[in-house]
Amino acid sequence: MAKERPEFQLYNSMTKQKEIFKPIVEGKVGMYICGVTSYDLSHIGHARAYVAFDVLYRYLKYLGYEVVYVRNFTDVDDKIINRANERGEDSKELSWRFCEEFLSDMADLQCLLPTHQPRVTDHIEQIKDMIAQIISNGCGYAVDGNVFFSVDNFPSYGLLSGRKLENNRAGERVAVDIRKQNPFDFALWKAAKPGEPFWDSPWGPGRPGWHIECSAMSAHYLTHAFDIHGGGMDLIFPHHENEIAQSCAACPESKVNYWIHNGFVTANDEKMSKSVGNFFTIREVTELYHPLALRYFLLGTHYRSPVNYSISQIEIASESLFYIYQTLQDCADALLPLREECETNGKKARISPAAQECINKLRSDFETKLADDLHTPSILNSSLIEAFRFINTSLNMLKKQQKQQQLSIVKALIDLEKQIKDVLDALGLLSSSTYNEVLQQLKLKSLKRAGLTEEDVRHSIEERMLARKNKEFSRGDEIRSDLAAKGIALMDVGSETIWRPCVPVQQEQPAVQPRQEKPVVQPPHEKPVVQQEQPAVKPRQEKPVVQPQHEKPVVQQEQPVVQPQEEKPVVVTNEQAKNHPSSADK
Repeated sequence: MAKERPEFQLYNSMTKQKEIFKPIVEGKVGMYICGVTSYDLSHIGHARAYVAFDVLYRYLKYLGYEVVYVRNFTDVDDKIINRANERGEDSKELSWRFCEEFLSDMADLQCLLPTHQPRVTDHIEQIKDMIAQIISNGCGYAVDGNVFFSVDNFPSYGLLSGRKLENNRAGERVAVDIRKQNPFDFALWKAAKPGEPFWDSPWGPGRPGWHIECSAMSAHYLTHAFDIHGGGMDLIFPHHENEIAQSCAACPESKVNYWIHNGFVTANDEKMSKSVGNFFTIREVTELYHPLALRYFLLGTHYRSPVNYSISQIEIASESLFYIYQTLQDCADALLPLREECETNGKKARISPAAQECINKLRSDFETKLADDLHTPSILNSSLIEAFRFINTSLNMLKKQQKQQQLSIVKALIDLEKQIKDVLDALGLLSSSTYNEVLQQLKLKSLKRAGLTEEDVRHSIEERMLARKNKEFSRGDEIRSDLAAKGIALMDVGSETIWRPCVPVQQEQPAVQPRQEKPVVQPPHEKPVVQQEQPAVKPRQEKPVVQPQHEKPVVQQEQPVVQPQEEKPVVVTNEQAKNHPSSADK
């Protein structure tokens, strides 16, 4: 009898607690995620947000829901106009180009395409209609061709963020606009300026304010009441707070049942921002690392917790991804000559209780952890490790068993491989390429990081073999250590030497050992590897890795998840929102 799936819970930023997910319409889900302002290449803050919501999208589909997923493009904005003017380029063409670049990055990260990807410039009429309704309902006013939202006429303002207007001080961050009735009123429509794109409206030529676009487009595609609205924590205020005010002012029945927000990205434990200069685009990372390694790294931390980006962490993620695909390739190679026979003669073969337990546990853990507010780290760092260990143990046993016992193991491995692929697919980590193609892609990236070619590595292997033949063992060790320092590990398999990517290691330890860190324990038959170099600011979660015999584990990356009872409303200043690369760089 199939075990009943656990109830799906999501942390709701509005109620500050986890809640059981219940859609407005049974079997259907409407989800709106704030998209990018398309004026530059996307950064890993964007990757963090859209990978997180892609997992949510995939899991909802896995649960059998029919999902309408809307993710917008802001294609008219001050940043776009300013960048176009700097480059002497048409703002529409610049925005279109960076929309395409964003989609390319999302495809590399294996983020599924949303159902709709609306652009602001294609929905001006819907935006003007909503503004007119807000004015008609007494929550908006026009001044010199501009239209502002009146926060004084919306008593519930601040409900999502917990901010109170009386606790804010006018002019502290932004210069006071004397046209506004209240300093905290915000623009719904901006009067046209020379050289800027504009549209005609009842209030004069102009263009939409930032916040109104999402209210209008979400209502257009999902109606005024829908299930999920998401984005980065920096969007809670003012963007999502203002969205709630606009939508409810235009239509009192407006409601979003679940507000979902992802955590910030830091670099070497410092907040990542343009002003600090520790800012990385997705392209800068995927130029040297496989896109799935970046995705794996991001999933190694719970989506609501801050994720710390460092070279050492992305190296670990890359090595873990290689281990996953190498194990799957080893399994496929071992099963290739036995699959047909198993299909023909394996009907009587029974999967061992241990194998069945492993398969059932992986499925159960996967559903239980994702049902608990999408807890991906537990799957990567526990459930999958156990499954891959079982595969490696079974492959070793396969060679030693009689035919009937072999068929039992083969049947178990086939079923376990299928379950692993289902899990990887739901996490977006299952490539459309073959296992071997992914392994080759990972190896090419490691060669690029090392500044080497395949021929260079082959030459080093031959030089090492000659040195060993001549009993120049110190020279052989030196060659191996030099390559290991560049992220290339040599492995002696019988009379052959092969290579694979590894985390670059430091050849020499300093005279004084920092904090008495323990050495890495290596599997037998391997030359001890010196502890890898730590970044200038050591990530809090990095610990020495203990390797089990003959296996390479997927390394713990998880940062502690903030428990609901400990969470407080997130308050992000205008300056922080301006500099912080989170879900949508508005």
